[in-house]
Amino acid sequence: MTKLICIVCPKGCHLEVDDNLNVTGNSCKRGEVYGKNEVTNPTRTITSTVILKNSCYTRLPVKTSLPVPKSMIFDVMAEINKIEVSAPVSCGDILLKNVLSTGSDIVACKSIK
Repeated sequence: MTKLICIVCPKGCHLEVDDNLNVTGNSCKRGEVYGKNEVTNPTRTITSTVILKNSCYTRLPVKTSLPVPKSMIFDVMAEINKIEVSAPVSCGDILLKNVLSTGSDIVACKSIK
């Protein structure tokens, strides 16, 4: 039996997931999906910043377009830390496509002129 606190919404339901992937303690369907995924293949969305040139700002906020496997967070961060971009940049611009073959892109989260 695995005990988790659901992070899908602010309610924070206390979940229990048994060996057969039966989820209890959730108050919505999203909690059930979260509990099963967290036990079988935990993923996270990564937010960070990259070096920004040709701007009064020095860093640009970025994030993964899709959650990546939790076990790959440090590897993905190493790739993010290699990125340098020059202004102008638009929110949603893809800075690194399919990072480490995860299917997730690294995208800009702010427009900088």
